[in-house]
Amino acid sequence: MTAAGRKSDEVAAEEAFLAVEREVAVLFRRGRARTAEMSRRVHPALEGVAYSLLGHIEETGPVRLTDIGLHFGVGKPTISRQIKALEGLGLVVREVDPLDRRSSLVSLTADGAERYRRAREGRMARFRALMATWQTVDVERFAELLERFNELTGEVDVRRLDGS
Repeated sequence: MTAAGRKSDEVAAEEAFLAVEREVAVLFRRGRARTAEMSRRVHPALEGVAYSLLGHIEETGPVRLTDIGLHFGVGKPTISRQIKALEGLGLVVREVDPLDRRSSLVSLTADGAERYRRAREGRMARFRALMATWQTVDVERFAELLERFNELTGEVDVRRLDGS
C-alpha cells in the first residue's frame, strides 16, 4: 500500500470514529431524556434513573443493594436513596436475604411490576414504530452491534482512556 493509501485509510478511520463519537453522544443525550420520560410514565414522582433500576430488578429478580450498585457503577448510599424512594411509592419491597441476614433483597411489588410492564410496552411500541421500515435482519444486526459496543463499554475503565 502506498503512503497516500495509508493516509487515506487513516483519514477515513478518523472520520468514522468522529461519526461514532457524535452519534453516540446524540444517542446518550436522547436516551437520558427517554429514560426520564419512561420513569415518569411509571410514576410522576420518579427520578430519571428509576426506570432503569426497575428494569434491572425485574430482570434479575430479588437482588441485593450492593449488586444493584455494582451493575450501575454507583455507591450503596446512592442506590439506597433511590430504592427508598421506590419503596415509598410502593414499587419495590425489601426483604431480609435468607443467605445473609445482614443484607436485604429488593424485588418489584405487583404494582411496580405492572407499571414497569406498561411503560416498557410503550417503549417497545416506539422502537417498532421508529424501525418499521427496517428489515428484520437489519434490526438483528443493529442489536448485535449494540451488544458488542455495550460489552466493550462495560469492560473499559474510562478513566484510563482520558488520562484522569
